[in-house]
Amino acid sequence: MDSSWLFSECYLYRRIATYFTTTTKWNTFDVFLSSKLTTLRSSLPAILELAHRYSSVTSPSIFTDEASSLLFHEIFLICLWGNATDLSLLTTLSYDEIQSLQGSHARKESEKNILANDLDEIYTLLTSLKASGRQEIRVDIVLDNSGFELFVDLYLAGYLLSQGLATNIVLHPKNHPWFVSDVLPSDFAILLNALQDPVDFFITKNESEHETKHDLKTEDTEAIKGLFASLATFHAEGKLSIRTNKYWTLQDPFWTLPEQGELWEDLKSSELVIYKGDLNYRKLTGDPH
Repeated sequence: MDSSWLFSECYLYRRIATYFTTTTKWNTFDVFLSSKLTTLRSSLPAILELAHRYSSVTSPSIFTDEASSLLFHEIFLICLWGNATDLSLLTTLSYDEIQSLQGSHARKESEKNILANDLDEIYTLLTSLKASGRQEIRVDIVLDNSGFELFVDLYLAGYLLSQGLATNIVLHPKNHPWFVSDVLPSDFAILLNALQDPVDFFITKNESEHETKHDLKTEDTEAIKGLFASLATFHAEGKLSIRTNKYWTLQDPFWTLPEQGELWEDLKSSELVIYKGDLNYRKLTGDPH
């Protein structure tokens, strides 16, 4: 093939999407939904681990400066490694292997693999804006994967909003099925419904499964529902929103963003834009091969 890897892959997924978007009754169908749901259900142990910590990490400024910095770094590292189960890269993982990739021990082991870490500068930026009394501190997240990674992205959003390190979080999903597991607007509804009624989603048998793999205690259910209530409140208050744009499913490197008019002007209002995942990294660095 003469075309670059990036162009070819983007063309492939756009061609798949076209088969459905040009129909009358299948135009919103997500061909990858089944695999997304299976992976999300397999992520319950990691979701529980974080849900039980949510009320403490989002409590208003009860930490020392040092503890606040450590917590900030920990939450961002959790968000960083949320893509350990990118379905387009890891297509044959077992249930147990998915869990092993998502636990706290796995995160600690992975820290040595970080090539560049500017979290100190980001922490200084956001805490300085908060201390200055800035009325609006907007943070944008250009999303990658659905499932557990979307869960930790929302977890990060809840943490930043609760601690006053952001007043507005804007999430940018894809506008059609993309690279198997990328986030669509519909994935938000699926995840939030799962958090609102975890017993129904995680315990009730799925059509493709023959046995229930999880058990939820009362305190587990309460922790997950508490997290849902927090996120739902932020969304209702307009502090947590999603915005789609076809640009995120183009093969263009991100230095073409200034040519995007409305999207570019919108992103200029943000104090911090976080790009998730290896595909976005390729677009940031102009690596199409």
